[in-house]
Amino acid sequence: MTVVAKTGSEIEALGALMLDLTGLVLTAEEADLLRQPQVGGVILFSRNYFNVTQLQTLIESIRGCKPEILIAVDQEGGRVQRLRSEFTLLPPMHQFQKFYKDDPRQAVQLAHDCGWLMAAEVLSCDIDFSFAPVLDLETGLSQVIGNRAFSADPREVVTLATAFMEGMHSAGMASTGKHFPGHGNVAADSHVDIPIDPRSLREIRAQDLVPFAECIKVLDAVMPAHVIYPRVDTVCAGFSTIWLQQILRQEMGFDGVIFSDDLSMAGAAAAGTLPERVDAALHAGCDMILVCNDRAAALEALAHLQQRDEPLNRRLPRMQKRQRWSRSELLESAQWQRISSRLAEIL
Repeated sequence: MTVVAKTGSEIEALGALMLDLTGLVLTAEEADLLRQPQVGGVILFSRNYFNVTQLQTLIESIRGCKPEILIAVDQEGGRVQRLRSEFTLLPPMHQFQKFYKDDPRQAVQLAHDCGWLMAAEVLSCDIDFSFAPVLDLETGLSQVIGNRAFSADPREVVTLATAFMEGMHSAGMASTGKHFPGHGNVAADSHVDIPIDPRSLREIRAQDLVPFAECIKVLDAVMPAHVIYPRVDTVCAGFSTIWLQQILRQEMGFDGVIFSDDLSMAGAAAAGTLPERVDAALHAGCDMILVCNDRAAALEALAHLQQRDEPLNRRLPRMQKRQRWSRSELLESAQWQRISSRLAEIL
C-alpha cells in the first residue's frame, strides 16, 4: 500500500470558526467566506455528497481557497454516517459490544479494523478527520446517543474505543471523543432541547467520565456536550471553565483540541445570543467553534470574531491529516478488502 504523506508547508495556526456548505458545489459566496482568516474549518454533511468524484471536486475547490483548512465529517457509523454510497457501510458502535460478550479479543480487533477502515476511506478523499468516536454510555435514557455508544459499561467503552482510535491513528487520522463529560444519562436531545443532568460530580466521575479519563492518551480532540450539570456548573459543559479548564485540562491533563458542539443547536441557547455563545465557548477554552445549518448565524459568528480580533489558534493544525491514502490503491488493497467484507457480514 502506497501512502501519500501530507504535503505543503507546516501551518502554525488556524482561525477558530468551522462552518458548513449548502450543497454539492462550492458557491462564490462560500469561497469568499472560506478565505476569511477567522474561518479555519469546514464540516461536510450528507447534502454535500453525491459520489466520490463529486466529493473530490468539492474538496479541491475548498482547498483552492485555503489549502490548510480543516475539513471534517461525521462518519461514526450506523445512523450517523454522512458518506454512504461508494463507502463501506459501518456498523453502529454498539455492535462491537455484542461481539465483546462472546469473544473480547475478536471484538477489539474488529473495532481496531473498523477505525482503520473508516479513517483510510475518509482520508482517501482528502478529508482531514471524522468527529469520532462517541465515548458516551449507552444507558437506555438517551435516544440521540443510543447505539452510537459502544456500551453501558465504562470499561468496555474504554477497551473498544481505544482500539477504534488506535485504528484511526494507524491510518493517519486524529481522533475526537464526544460528548464530554457524557451525554448518555439525559433523555433530552440537545439538538432541540436543553438537557439537564442532575447527578453529582462524584456520580459522573464514577461512570461517564471514565472513558474520557482512561482514553486521554489516544484522544487528539474532545467535543463537549450541550448538557447542563447543575451540581457542577450552571452552564453547559461547552461553556464551562469548570468542566473544560479545571477538570479536562488541569485534572485530566488533556492538552489536545477542544471543539464546541454546534452553537446553533437548541442546547446552546441557554448561553444567550450567538455572539454571547461564541464568547462563552472561547472563554471556557474551546479552540474551534462550530456553527452549522444556519448561514445567518455563521455570518454573525464570523463578524463577531472579526470584531474581537480573535487570534489564530495554534492547537488546531494538530487535526490535519497525517497521511493521505491513494483511493485507488486503498480499494485494491488486501487489508481494505478483508475488513470491508468482514464489516458487511456483521451489519
